[in-house]
Amino acid sequence: MAVFRQYIAPLLVVLVFLLALVAVSARIFLPDDMAAPAPIEDISFDAAHRLSLPPTADALAANAPSLLDALVHGLPDESPIAPL
Repeated sequence: MAVFRQYIAPLLVVLVFLLALVAVSARIFLPDDMAAPAPIEDISFDAAHRLSLPPTADALAANAPSLLDALVHGLPDESPIAPL
């Protein structure tokens, strides 16, 4: 166990550090247009509807009262989920 703690674990840490350093440094060799951040484009409602994107935070917030009603007020007595 001492061999792992003294030799293998530090070697693994150094190898992970070197791998991360190589991955981050690889951006230097990319073409200029690939090194820039990706452009952000607006998505129209029609495109979002065709792609069936998940609902936005505003849409979820509008439905929050009905979604959280059971958490705030508890389940009704005639609920199909009964306590054991």
